[in-house]
Amino acid sequence: MNSARWLSRVYRRLPVVRELRDIQSSLAAMSGPLRVLETTAMIQALASFKANDVRYGDSRRLLLHGAQYWSQNLEDGMTAEIFRRIGSPNRTFLEIGVGDGSETNTTFLLALGWSGWWIEASHHDCSAVSTRLREMPSLASRLKLRQGIATPDNVMSLLREMGVPDEVDLFSLDIDLNTYHLWAALGELRPRVVIVEYNAAIPPDQSWIHPFEPGRDWDHSQAFGASLKAYELLGRKLGYSLVGCDLAGINAFFVREDLVGDRFAPPFTAENHYQPPRYGLSFRFAHKRLFFGESHVPLETP
Repeated sequence: MNSARWLSRVYRRLPVVRELRDIQSSLAAMSGPLRVLETTAMIQALASFKANDVRYGDSRRLLLHGAQYWSQNLEDGMTAEIFRRIGSPNRTFLEIGVGDGSETNTTFLLALGWSGWWIEASHHDCSAVSTRLREMPSLASRLKLRQGIATPDNVMSLLREMGVPDEVDLFSLDIDLNTYHLWAALGELRPRVVIVEYNAAIPPDQSWIHPFEPGRDWDHSQAFGASLKAYELLGRKLGYSLVGCDLAGINAFFVREDLVGDRFAPPFTAENHYQPPRYGLSFRFAHKRLFFGESHVPLETP
């Protein structure tokens, strides 16, 4: 027996090492029950928020319809409810910033038979999506993927090259640091619905915009994007009304003004629809997410 193997065997037999390994095994065994407890706490928190927030008494509130399939913060249910009210004649989407496709605002729509376009900066994530598309060629005919960094200067050119029409049903945008500036550059795009990530650390009556910083990644601090009030004002300038935010205080929903009518809860202001940061509610206990479990039975449009 060589010295390295002998030392390794002696090391594993040390009482303190055995105790640490036992602790590690115990913690691993507890991970499942702990996840169940975390999920239970999240469900109870959601029920408490709904019971104590008078805004839930208005049936036009999107918060009543939150549900999570592939989205991070119950956006799937809110999106489906919007299109139930305003219709989805094109059944098309565009999403910029999709990761590997396993947690997006549009994968659910893809599951329902919609078609769309994804843009993602990460080569690794795009490779993962491409692999899945090769495995499911029927999806490849409905989803066009582009790897690249979208900026205010090049984003319209990217969309034109991909063949994205001006009026998709849903446009979802989340590129962290510079999200505001990218939407501001897309005035030619006329989607029916827009979902953008807002900075809930800023009070709803304050218009704040992070300076545009090309080539810089978000450092996971509070310095990113823009406040909800800034997005409200930008949306109004582009012809959109703020109709709701998810309960975690991450995504804001806008509907094109010609489609709003009396379908949503006025006033369409940040003060009325703001949700504070509740990032802990993003936790989900369920089966492993995957882009994408293709349905064998066509599903109805939401």
